[in-house]
Order: sequence, then C-alpha cells, then structure tokens
Amino acid sequence: MAERPAADVGDVNLQDVLRGRTDGDQRTTNMIRVFISSTFTDMSGERKALLEKAYPEVFAFCRSLGLVFEVVDLRWGIRNVTSGDHEDCEIFLQEIRSCQRISAGPNFIALLGNRYGPRTLPRLIPEKQFEALLSKLSKNPEGVKQLRQWFLKDNNAVPPTYVLQPITAHFPHYSDLRPETGPQRDKDLLSWRVTETQLLQLLRSAAADAKTAGDITAEQEQEFFTSVTEQEFEQGLWKDNSESSALLFVREIPRQRMRDGPRRFAKFMDLTADGLLDAEAQGLLTSLKSRLYTSSQKILNLHCVELSKGSIDPKRKEHAQYLDSVCEQFVTQMKARIGAVAGPSVDGRRGRTWGSIDEGTMETSDWVVEEAGRHTAMSTKLSRGLYGREGLLGKICCAMWESTNVHHSPLVVHGAAGMGKTALLCKLAQEMRGVLEAGAVVVIRLLSARHPQRPDIDHVLRSICFQICLACGLAPPSPLTANSHLDLLRFFRNVLDKISQQGNTLLVILDALDQLSDQHRAHKLCWLPTSVPPNVHLVVSMDTHSEAFASMRLKSETLGNFFEVERLSRDEGKLIVESNLRASQRALTPEQSDAVLRHFETTGCPLHLKLMMSAARRWTSFTPLADLHLGANTQEMMSQFFLMLEKKHGKQLVGGALGYIALAREGLLEAELRDVMSLDDDVIREVYEFCLPPTPSLIRLPPLHWARLRRDLEDQLEERWTGGVATIAFNNRHLCEAVSAQYLTSERRGRSLRILAEYFLGRWSGKLKPASLPGLSLLLSDRKVPPQPLWFAPGLANIRKLQELTYHLLHAGLWEELQQEVIGCAEWLYCKSRVCGLSSVIHDLDQCSQYMDCTETRLVRDTLVLMKPSLDFLDGHMDTSLFYSELLARLCSLAKPFPAVIGRLCSQCEEWLLTCLEPILVPKCSFLQQPGGALQHTLTALQGGVLCQDVSLEAELLVAGSDDGVVAVWSLADQQLIHSLLGHTGPVLSVKVHDSSAHCLSLAADGSLRRWSLTNGQQLLCIQEAVPLDSTPSSVHLHLSARSQLLFVYTSAQVKVWKLDGSELLSSSSTDEGSVVLGVLEDSVFSLSGSGLVRISRPVGGTQTVEAQLENSATRLTLVNSVMLPKREKVFVVSKEGFLHQVSRTGKQTATEFPVAPSLLSVTEDEKILIAGSDRTLSLFNIDTDSVDRFLDLQHDDSVLSACVSSDCRQLVSGAADQLIRIWSVTTGALMDSLCGSNAPVTSVLLFNGFVVSSSTASSCIHVWSVTYDTRHKPTAHIPACCAHASVTKDGDQIFYVRHPSQKEVVSWNNNTGSLSERLPVSAEVCCLELAQHKRLLLCGLTTGTVLIYPLALPQETLCIPPPESLSRVLCLAVSHQEKHVAVAYEDSVSLFEITTRDSFPTVEGPLQAFSLSLLHAPLSSMALLSDRRLLYGTSCGGVKLCDFRGGSSSDLEPHRSRVTCVTASNWGTHALVGSEDAVQRLWALNPVVLDHTMEYKGFFFEGILCAAFSESDQVVFTGSQDRTVKVWNVATGNLLYVQYVYSPVIKMVTFRNGFVALSQQGSVIREVFHCPDHISPDYNPLRNVRAQYRVTSREKNQDGQQSAVSELQDFNPAQFNLNLMSMLKAKPSSTCLIL
Repeated sequence: MAERPAADVGDVNLQDVLRGRTDGDQRTTNMIRVFISSTFTDMSGERKALLEKAYPEVFAFCRSLGLVFEVVDLRWGIRNVTSGDHEDCEIFLQEIRSCQRISAGPNFIALLGNRYGPRTLPRLIPEKQFEALLSKLSKNPEGVKQLRQWFLKDNNAVPPTYVLQPITAHFPHYSDLRPETGPQRDKDLLSWRVTETQLLQLLRSAAADAKTAGDITAEQEQEFFTSVTEQEFEQGLWKDNSESSALLFVREIPRQRMRDGPRRFAKFMDLTADGLLDAEAQGLLTSLKSRLYTSSQKILNLHCVELSKGSIDPKRKEHAQYLDSVCEQFVTQMKARIGAVAGPSVDGRRGRTWGSIDEGTMETSDWVVEEAGRHTAMSTKLSRGLYGREGLLGKICCAMWESTNVHHSPLVVHGAAGMGKTALLCKLAQEMRGVLEAGAVVVIRLLSARHPQRPDIDHVLRSICFQICLACGLAPPSPLTANSHLDLLRFFRNVLDKISQQGNTLLVILDALDQLSDQHRAHKLCWLPTSVPPNVHLVVSMDTHSEAFASMRLKSETLGNFFEVERLSRDEGKLIVESNLRASQRALTPEQSDAVLRHFETTGCPLHLKLMMSAARRWTSFTPLADLHLGANTQEMMSQFFLMLEKKHGKQLVGGALGYIALAREGLLEAELRDVMSLDDDVIREVYEFCLPPTPSLIRLPPLHWARLRRDLEDQLEERWTGGVATIAFNNRHLCEAVSAQYLTSERRGRSLRILAEYFLGRWSGKLKPASLPGLSLLLSDRKVPPQPLWFAPGLANIRKLQELTYHLLHAGLWEELQQEVIGCAEWLYCKSRVCGLSSVIHDLDQCSQYMDCTETRLVRDTLVLMKPSLDFLDGHMDTSLFYSELLARLCSLAKPFPAVIGRLCSQCEEWLLTCLEPILVPKCSFLQQPGGALQHTLTALQGGVLCQDVSLEAELLVAGSDDGVVAVWSLADQQLIHSLLGHTGPVLSVKVHDSSAHCLSLAADGSLRRWSLTNGQQLLCIQEAVPLDSTPSSVHLHLSARSQLLFVYTSAQVKVWKLDGSELLSSSSTDEGSVVLGVLEDSVFSLSGSGLVRISRPVGGTQTVEAQLENSATRLTLVNSVMLPKREKVFVVSKEGFLHQVSRTGKQTATEFPVAPSLLSVTEDEKILIAGSDRTLSLFNIDTDSVDRFLDLQHDDSVLSACVSSDCRQLVSGAADQLIRIWSVTTGALMDSLCGSNAPVTSVLLFNGFVVSSSTASSCIHVWSVTYDTRHKPTAHIPACCAHASVTKDGDQIFYVRHPSQKEVVSWNNNTGSLSERLPVSAEVCCLELAQHKRLLLCGLTTGTVLIYPLALPQETLCIPPPESLSRVLCLAVSHQEKHVAVAYEDSVSLFEITTRDSFPTVEGPLQAFSLSLLHAPLSSMALLSDRRLLYGTSCGGVKLCDFRGGSSSDLEPHRSRVTCVTASNWGTHALVGSEDAVQRLWALNPVVLDHTMEYKGFFFEGILCAAFSESDQVVFTGSQDRTVKVWNVATGNLLYVQYVYSPVIKMVTFRNGFVALSQQGSVIREVFHCPDHISPDYNPLRNVRAQYRVTSREKNQDGQQSAVSELQDFNPAQFNLNLMSMLKAKPSSTCLIL
C-alpha cells in the first residue's frame, strides 16, 4: 500500500473532521427558503399574483442551478382569526429563523400595505414582569381578577412564567366550526374580541405605568403595542443585520377618499372593534414605514396604487400592471440575489451542485468529509443525551486498554431495542476523543441514521476506508477496488494492518449492525474481522434478538468481548429526568415527576423515558395529573402522542403527514410534504370540512396547518442534510415503525404510495385534479404542485425523483408506469446510474424483481450488473453515448422476443445514438455478453484458476480452491461469499466438506493440510508436510473414514493416516518401486504393481495384507485410470491393454474387455453407471455385478474434460475443451441443451438442485447455471475463445476457425444459429486463414507450404496451391481488393497468384511473379496486396516494405520498433494503415507513397493494434487493439474520432456498409455502423470514456501541393507518456493531439 500525503486541505479543520475530532461545521446549503411576511387580507392580491406568476419562474431558475426553492407563506389559505392556543406569533418567528438558517440566499420577503396588522396578547409573560404589571392595577381589582383568570402561573418554567390560557378554556365553542354550533361560536367569537381588547388595554395601561416607574424597560413596554407583522419585520429585516437577505415591497394608497368610509377599506386598513379607523395602529404603521424608508432603502420597492371599490382588482388595467410590476421586480431581484450566491465563492470554490452529473469529478475528500462530519455531528448530539452508564463505559474502555498491544476480537455492545446502545457508543466516541493522542483517528458510523433506508456494507466499508486513508496519509482504494466487494474487504483488512504497523491508534465504531441491508449477507458478519490488530479498536453494536447478534456469537470463541446494555434503574432515570429538565430550563411538580418515574420503572427503557420527557416539557405546573396521558411502555407512549396530535390537529392531517414522512425513502422536503398533502383528498376534505377554500379553483393545504403540526413534532423529527439539501424524517426508527402500524393500514398505505408516485411523476403539475368538498359539488382544482422532469437543466438531474419514484411506483402497484418511466426508460437508467451510482439502480431493479414476475426487469437488471465493471473503472463517469451503446450491444438480440421493455429500451438507445451530435459507433447486434440464458451467477472470489471444488448438499455450501492458495466458501442459496480462507502459500489441490458441513479440509501444493470452521472461517488445524511440495491436483487425494474416524492423504506413491481430528499421525507408508496407490475404501488402501498385483492393506489396525493378481496381466500392466466404488466396496482399474478390472476389498477380482482408454473415469452416486471420457467421446456403462455394459456414446466437438450425472440418473452434464457445457438425456442420449459462456475449458461440473456449477483451471470464475430457464433469452452460442486462427465473412453470418495450433481441421460456424456447420479437414497444421469475401473463397495456409482453397458454395471441392520447392511454411496470405490476385508469403519468398474462373468454377493460376527473401530477412508478419500488384508488408522485427511485383522494385518505409501486426489497404487503394505491437500506427498515402500521419496511442494496460478496416468511402479507418477497444480515426486529419471498449481484443475486422464486422478474441461477432455529424464541437474529447492518451503527427501540405515532413519523431518514446495510475483514476485525461 503506497504512502501518500495526508489530505491537504489548506485548513486544519478538515484533518480534524477526518480524524473524527469535529464535524467541521462547514455545512453548505443548496436551498433558497423565503418567508413571506404580510398582514392577512390587505396584501392577498399580491400574494396570489406571486403564487401564480413569480414563484414558478424563480422555482425553475433555482432548479436550473441545482438549488431548491421553497416559499413559506403561513397566511395563505386561512382567515384572519387568531388560533385558540396563541402560538401563531411564535410559529411565524420560528419559521423566519428557520429560513434564515437554511437559505443560501434571500430568506425574507416583506409585503406592507396600509394595515399595521393585529396586535395580539403575548402568550408568555415572565413572573417578575407580570407581577409588576399587576401592581400597577391595584386600583382596578376587576382588571386584576380578569388578568389572573386568563394568565396562570407556570412554576415548571425556569424562571416561572405566566401563561395565557387557550381561548377555549373560557369560550369552548370558539374553535368549533360545526354548523350546528354556529350561534354559540359567533357568541364566543364576539366575547373573545371584547375580552382580548380589555386584556390588551389593561396590559398596555399597566405597562405604561410600569415603564414610567422604571419597573420595566421601554422594549418590554413596546411588546404590548407591537403588531405581529412588525415583530416579523424586526426578525427578518433588522435583527443580526439580515437586511441583505431580504426584499421589501410597500404599497401606498395616494388618494384615499375618506368619504368612502373606513368600512370600504376594511381589508386594507386597521379598524377598531366598533368599525372605526384605528388611529393608534395607523400611527404605529406610519412610524414603521418611516423606519423602512430610512433604513431599508436598498431593498425597497415602493408602489402607489389607488384602490377600486375598496380592493385590488386584477381585471383592471392599472391594477394588473401593478401586480405584473411586483412580480417582475420579485423575479428580477430574486434571480440576481440567487445568482450571486450560486456562483463561486471568494476562494474560487462553491458548494456541490445538487444533482449535477459532473459531481463525480469532485475530490473524493469532499463526500468523505461530508459523511464523516455528518456522523460525527450526530454522535456529538446524541452523546449529550446520555446520563449514567459510567460503569459500562468503564468496562469497555478497560477492555480496549488491555487489548491495545495484542491481536484481539471486536468489542460487541448489545441490548434490547431502545436501551440506548447508540447513545452509549456516541458517548464512547466522545470520551475517547479526549483520551487518545492527537494523531489518533476515531471513525464512527451510525448505521440506523438514514432509516428507513438500510445502508449496504459496501458503502459503509468504502467510506470508512477512504476516511482512514485520507486521515493517515495512505493511498485510498482505486475505483475498481472500491466497487468490488471482495477487493474492498481485502483492502479494509489491509488498512487495519497498515495502521497497526504504523503505530497509530484507530478506533472504529459501527452502531446497529442489525440495520445493514441484506446485500452480501451482511448480517452473517462474514465481512467483520474476527481478529483486530494491535493499536486498532473495533466496537460494534446490535440488537440482542437480531440475526447479526446470533452470527456474532457463532464467530466469537469467548463472551469476554460482549457487553450488554441493560435496563436503567429508577435512580438512573431520575438523574436523566433532572438533567433533561435542567437543559431545557423546565421543571416538574413532585407528582408529575413521580408519575414519569413510576411509568419508567416498569420498562427501564431510555427511549420510553425520552418520549415521556418530550411530553413532560410541555406540561405546566397546573396541568392536571389526569391530563398527563403517560404510556406504560414505548408503544403506548407513542399511541398517546398520536392521540394528542389528532385531537389538536385532526386525524387525517396527522395521519397523512406522519405517513408520508414514514413512506419517503430519503425523507421529504417540507415543500414536498405540503405539496403531497395538498394532493391528498382526505387531508383536504378534513381541512375544508367546515369552511370553503379561499379560491375553489386553487386548493392547497394552508401552510400554517403544517407549521403548527411541525412545532408539536419538533422532538420527533430531524433534518437530514445531503448535498446541501435538508429533508425531514423521524429521528428514530421505532417511531417510524409505530407510525406505520398506527396509520399505514393496507388501504391507506396503498393510497399514500400512489399519491407520492403521482407527485414524483409530475402527473398533476399544471393539471386540474378533481376535489370533493362538503358543500360543493365535484370540482376541478389546481393543486399548484411543481413539474417533475428528469432533468432540470442539461447535466442537472432531479435527484428527489431519482430517489423516490421507483419505490413508490412499485409498492403502489403502478407497474405499467414503472416499466414505462423507469425500467424501460434508457434516459432514467443512465441518469440515475450517473447521479446515484449504478449500484442504486441495480438495487431498485432487485426490489422490483421481488414483487413483479417480470422477466424483462430481471434481464435489464442483469445487463446493468454486466456493465458495472466498466462504470467502476471509469469511476462512474460514463457518458450517455457509451452507456447507450453498451446497453444496446448487450440487449439488441432480445428486442424482438421482449418488445414491451427491452425492445423499447433498444429503440430509445438506437434513436439517441443515430441523432448524436458527436462521432459514435452504433451496435447492430449483441456482441457483448448479454443477460439471461442459463447462466445465473458468476462467483468471483478467487484470483487464480479453480483447481478443486466440493458441494455440501445439506448446508447448500460450495467450497473451491484455486491456484493462488485461497479457499473460498459460498452459499448456494443466495450465491453470496461467506468466507475467504487464507493460509495456504501454494495452489489448493483438494477440498472436502465434512462433519455435517461444519468443517472443511484443504490440501495444497505447499504441503499443508488444513481444517477450517465453516461457521466463523477460522483455521482449526494445520499439518505441514502432509504431501510433497509442488504436487499437482491429479496426484493427491483426500479420504475420510467416518466409521474408523480416520483421515487419509495419499499420492501415487505415499499414504499418510491421521486421526480424524488431526491430533495424531497414525501411519506414513510408501509403496514399492513401480507400484501406485489406486485409492482408499473405508480404511483399506489399494495399490497396484506394474505386474498387475493388487495389494489391499490396512495401515491402521495391522491386519494381514490381501493380494490379488489381475487377470490378463501375466506380463506387464499399464494403468490408465481407476475409480473407487465405496458402496460396492470395489475399485475399477482400466488398463492400457484394453481391460476393466473389478477388485473387491476381499481380493476377489474380475476382468472384462474395455475398449476405451479414459482420461475421465467416474461413477454415479448410486454406483449404477460408469462414466468414461476419452478424447471427444463420453461413454456410459451399466454396472453389473461382474461386468459393465456400454449403452451410450455421447459425441462432443472437443475433448471431454468433466462430467456429472443427476441423482435420478436422468440427466448428464459434461464439460469440454471447446468451452461448452452440454446437457444430455441419459435415457435417450439426446443433446438437450448446450450452454455457452464459460470462455475457458470446463474442467469441473457439479449438479445441485437443478443448477450446474462449473469451473475451469484456466479461469478464476465459477459459474452457476440453471438447467430450467426461459429459452427466449438464451444467448446465441459463439465460437470458442482464443482460437488459434479465425476469419469472418463480411456479413458476419459465417466464421471459420482453427481451435488449436496443432488442430488439423478448419471449423465452419453458422453465427446465425450458433452452431457448427461442418468440419473442413486439412493435411497439416494451419498457419493462417484468409477470406476472399466477394468470390466466397476460404484460403488456408499450412505448415507444409500448401495453400488450400475452399469455395464456400462447394467446400468439398478443394483447390490447392502446391508448396514451393523449399517446402517453406506459409506465413501469411493477402487478397487484393478486387480479389483478382492473392499473395502468399513463405519463409523464404513471396509469390503472386491470379484468381480466375473456369467453367464458372474458381481457379488459381500462377505464380505470376515472385521475389525471394534473404536468410537475414525477418519473417513477414502481415501484408496487404494492392490492386496494382504492389505488396505492402511488415515483419516481425518492425520493418515495413513496399514491393512492386511488376518491376521487382522495393522500397523501405519508416520502420516500427516492434512486430508489425496489421497492414491494411483502403478500399480505393489510396491509403494503407500499418500498426505494430507498440503504441504506434502509421497511415500512408500510396499515390505517391508518403507518410500522412503517425498516430501514437497509449492505453491503460495493453497496447498494439491487431486489425483494421477502412470505411466504404475511405474517410475513416477502424482499428481493433490489444487494449480491447475499437478506435475510429479520421483518414484526412489523422485525428482520433471515437474509442469504444468491447471487453475483448478484436482480432479480425472487415468493412461492411458504413461500418464494419469484426471478430473478438472471445469469439463474438461485432457488427456496428459509424455515425458522424458534419460538424464536431471543438470541445469534443474522444478519450473521455477511456484512460489513455494519444498524439498525432501529420505532414503539412504546401500551397503548391508539394508535401514535406515537418517533424521527425525518431527520439519519441510512447512509454514516456505520463500514465500514473492514481492520477489517471482521479482526472479524465485530455487528448494531446499535435498537428506539426
């Protein structure tokens, strides 16, 4: 692991965040939230105009900048009636403070007309102030009595406070809106107005006297005179110098006609209770305006408007112009303010743009710091709520201290739900920050912090690794490592070891492991290290009743590292209550405190106490005990809390709000919640049950209703900041679960999910939604919800839609919309992959597959899984063109059988690619690995070839050993890796599961035998020198004797026996010279001598050896193969002499003729069928008592390497060297299926519950295939990978290949059917293949010098060009473009032949010309024959020559520094491309011969061009390279136009129409067309999707047409390109294209 400097931040604060010592307090916000302040009625016209015209424009503008725009207008939709609890003023001021805290730009909009606004009674008056006021009313006992009647002293407040009683305490019908109580309500309304006036007069009179007497300050006096509006202005405009974030609009009425009377202007003026103009209020208004005009001139927008009939009428021209002017000013000034904060800050940086697809280019440290800081901040906050637990904390700290210098187990904190495990770990983190040295790193992750989302283990480990590396100066994981589960696990363990070796202290705290997602079987804790190195501490927590805890108990050998968080005592609860009250400046009466503690004592649960304290902080000292409503446990307490909310706010409003918050995946923006509740007809119906909405055509939830509810939910909600945007969610998952149980019944859940889905679809944006309200017939109304496009602006995605829509569509049952908008929408798949990561899309589709029986969904999901390595390599920076082209290249062949989703996807991709404004290759067939078919899973945990495997049927486990020394264990139930067993230093030769699947044994070439626990992955036993070093898999064997409790390890010459537990070596013996060990039956060892003598001995027990002479072996017997039959207690021995010998344990033996010399020999599980594989034939024999009966021969196209029969003996699966798996009927011998996709010789197959498990010694992957699958998505088979020679027809329909260099046949393959057409025998080994495309001729060059020519129409009629006299081998062949001539290159000469026809049959005449090659001439490696009989060729040493057969002349062209691998002439003979194994390729003009361009390309891993083809027009040239890419070059300029990664080197390429047909080394046919617009943007970078650099050096044309080479690159070395791996992974390289 390379060292690197610690994160250089230019700010010590960042290192503190990474080391877990501070949260950084550097939160950036991408929100614009503005509070609209005005009086209720006189500015309603302006507010309505802003709502309809201005807000949408600013909303769209903010979205285009990646900002969230929210308007808080608490006066919209409600009447000018004071709420009964007097809390409105506090709510308004609280919302203003919230806007100021959250908003990045403007946060306060002031609208002021000619009303000063209501001057309400204060809800709270401090005790001393109230007593001072009462003392001034001593002469007014009635007034004092009235004040004491309405203001009651609350001794629970610290200091005590007088509280204004709710209006309904004295006027019970004040808030009763039912029609039947109308008269009583009207009476109470009038009574309250009178009472309020009287109380205000009393308080104002007393305040004036008290101020004069010096008992209160002028500011305190003013509180009784100031309106709510002016208090808002004070908070939003002047307090803390807030004016710079505000806008001010003032409307004056210049020519008010007083004869109209004040009542005409009632909505626009302040009136007294008797309807007269309120002179005092008007005076205060004048004073307020004067202050505004003086101090707020910069933000003032002043308008003079004359009212019409006492109102603002939008239909009047002057009023409409006024409203338009207000809206225009609002929009202009808001855009200017927002634009200023959205640009770069003073230091040149700006916060992350929310939803930008370019955010992936930001520094890794940005998101790491954000995540680390978020968890640190949460832990700091939660640790403050922990009181007590000192004893448990001390025990944990003591355990950490004792294990500092030794390897140790993780510490486990566990307990029941709600017992305070999270707070305990947060407190531990806080304490350790103060104890550990300055350089120590504290990493904490609260895994339940984002409920209901469960984090996946990969994300958790990835963020931890990055944080540790950045904090400690280590190299962070590469994108490939960070996105591979197994590589990430290794990296995590290595990081811990590295930190330990450095001597640094590291504390990693992981809270709530039981809240991890099921991905990778995280709850099994296979990822959690069982041994932690010195100086590193790992503390985890989990619920005692969880699966994670059960897994942890199995992994741990001792309970000393387990710490239980038990219930709290009453005394501890009392301390918590006192501390909580002290922090909130509250108190409780003794009776109230006793009630709380009495209920707490029954549970001892901190969460229960927390909920009770949340309620208790609202109790006054005069709250009756009967009204406390405490629950006996957490659940009851939550139920009581819900009932209180329903009583105060309404059941539908409470249930709707809480339900939507619980259902949201990532929380909800407050604006979203208001929008969603506005779409909920049940909520709207309840809100407007007894009153009509202000405008029936516009129906929304009045924002004040939510604000009041939000105030009562303050202790239960939290803000979750992500990307600078705050959503609201419940602050503990138990409350979320209680809400689901209480409100989200099946019917309500479905309805709510549908509303959420329709909201994020944007279904009701700009549309009228039906509404049914009491007193109104069905009407259509605008709910004013915003549109929900996928993109807000180019490159700026709608993140909220991406986060929420899929889940709600799925669970609402809107599956048709789900298929259209998500699964079958290429734009959605790309957008979410780019913004949220491909893993999130795969997770979404996994969820869909669980609920929807949709084959297409699974296929799309599997496609994205196949694409994931590419995106991981590019660190998620794949652009649209690459995403669409790869999607099309995998799904194209499935479009017809699956038109609904996949067909639609492919059409979208192709349409986009064909209209792309940049050069692009458009796939016309599926040439990348496609989803579906029999292949279900690819298990990738090993680095080397798989040498052995074993399956446990009862435990459903697969154990495999590889040649890199690793033993991997998978669960076949879910294909998840359980263990990687590390310890062997040589290839693992044999594995065996035993002891009821609790353990497994592994034997390796390092000589060791090891036993492993399959429960916790621990090594239990290691026996060295169990077998000779560097043994091979076929030479060593394991045998377990359960009856004798013995363990046998044997080779061909040695047998060792241990007790089954490995505690004692019981025997070690070697065979006599010339003898071989055949095997072991129970405890008997069978060995065979060269003379045919079989010895049966028992190494342990000492019984007499049994010997038996095999029949027909009087002279010498040569062993071919043998197999043990435990049930029959026999061994079968096959000899080279053609006999099968059966030998029993007693020595009885028989011999029968056996016409097969099998390299593969095995028996079925019931030992009724013998399987023998020899070359391409697999033979099956029925086993009788003393003989075998051959009943089936199964023919293969290549050598049979493995075979397995199902337990019912009906199916046989075979693996062959041609990389195919074949499934046969044992009954009929019919080939039932062929499975393509192994891409390596199949050396092992196993059958398991309808699945085939296959592996290869040449591949690190293990494949799991389904025997029963939907054949509609079966991939078409392709030719074997890595063929020695191959050629393809220009339409891609037919392929000719030679599998092995030694193979003496050419195979013809039908690519349309995916099957072998015929075999063309040849007389010697094939050296090269070439096709004459138009004349349909296949040319084969042989090692004997012969060239065979097969007419494709009549392949049995073979033509032959005889070898030269020297009998030199053929090196390469070249056919001219018109196919009139063919050039044959031998080792010592090159000859030219003419292709003609005679009697309509092709013939070859010649040689017409030839030239010799000197002995010192390097062998030709590639050549092209031009139409004018010139030959351009390259050699294995890099030489390039142009020879003219007509005159015999030749000229040397500029050589290459390595082997020339490709020489291709253009279709019109004007150019030729010469490429070599290095990074250089040259484009030559041929008439005259001059070098046009030198193109140098340096890729990430490999280099070198393998093939090329010019387009039909010769405008571009396509090249296939060793780096697994296809490149497109401009012939005229030499510029690189496009690079496409195709996952496999392209070895053959021919021109086809406006594209090409190519053949990959993997065996796939690639068919693509090239689309290039007329004009290409100068900013276009062809390398943006690859990690590479290129340079082009071109000749310069003079004005007179002469050409001159301006620059020679003789000293240029491509290896000098700066290709540092880490820098390339961090930044996209730019092309360095030089025209010299």
